Amino acid sequence: MRVAWLGHRSSTGADGLITYSRQITSALEQSGVEVLFLHHERELVDEASIALESLRLSHRLVIAPPGSRRRLAELLTRHEVDLVHVSLSFSSLDFNLPRLCHRLGIPIVATFHAPFDTRLSVWRGISSAVYRLYSPALAECDAVIIFSQAQKEILSGLGVPPRVIHVLPNGVDIDRYSPGPSQALETFGCRRLYSYVGRLDPEKNVDVLLSSFLDAEPPPDHRLVVVGGGVERRKLERRFRDPRVRFLGVVTDERARIDILRGSDAFFLPSSVEGLSLAMLEAMACGVTTVATDVGSDGEALRGAGIVLDPNSLEAELGGVIRMLIELPHLSEQLGRLARERAVQRYSLAANLKGLLQLYAALPEPSPAPLTTGSPRKR
Repeated sequence: MRVAWLGHRSSTGADGLITYSRQITSALEQSGVEVLFLHHERELVDEASIALESLRLSHRLVIAPPGSRRRLAELLTRHEVDLVHVSLSFSSLDFNLPRLCHRLGIPIVATFHAPFDTRLSVWRGISSAVYRLYSPALAECDAVIIFSQAQKEILSGLGVPPRVIHVLPNGVDIDRYSPGPSQALETFGCRRLYSYVGRLDPEKNVDVLLSSFLDAEPPPDHRLVVVGGGVERRKLERRFRDPRVRFLGVVTDERARIDILRGSDAFFLPSSVEGLSLAMLEAMACGVTTVATDVGSDGEALRGAGIVLDPNSLEAELGGVIRMLIELPHLSEQLGRLARERAVQRYSLAANLKGLLQLYAALPEPSPAPLTTGSPRKR
């Protein structure tokens, strides 16, 4: 099988979309699937990948220039792919991809990562608009992968046929992300370590986490390390100048991130809106006490195996949890064990790959329509 994967690559970033594409394409290749990786990073081209022309306006707003649709059709035809899998959002091509693929006689699978919120909030309004925007294109896909039943109900209510929606949660390599020895305490010169890994953008509420941590008056030998970059990084660095807080920026070395997680007493994700956080699952797999808000699919994944916070009472609850973990350090070991068990049971990359391959095998083969350019691919 030859799969054309439309996703994101980067030599300087490591967010959820980039990690998802890297992990899944690598796992597919190891299982014998041939992957043609189509992306937007011109400096990261190799034998198995092609960079498409694009204009990047922001973190995830990528505009495809005129002629991109024709160029993509030519590539899919020339490389005789059996299936297209797009990790959304990809670019402004997103909304035309199903029709393009079906004209070529190629089935298309979409993984829809868009965060969501079911509470009455500003973020719910924003995420609802995104879901409405994408629902017509998703309805035309042969399969849509999402992460929870709540997400399925949202899309079904917007007209996406339930038969094409598949709940297939994110997976993490539980052998690589696992409990183990760590040099992190020595690296940061501390006795106890807490961590945040993710973007430093407003919806992540990292300012609330840092304020709550310092308000809890942790001892001088406690550290909170913040891994990631984003629009709020400089502001946070100026506001929270304290030796107990360390900003590391984007850490692209996976071994370094794993070392931080393994050395952490707790991992925090205080977001206002999420899909299903890979960073959270990685922390859980490393056996770290995990604290996250009940937004998106995170609460469903963590409940019973960690500490789930009410986002409407974030400041009060987060402060109480931090003080509790400082005063009762033995809780970290118990909660970390539960987190690891949950990750192994429900969120392994192996289980995700098995489900994905089964989905691929069950896809219908669309009949190609006449093309305005080129010829339909011979199957």
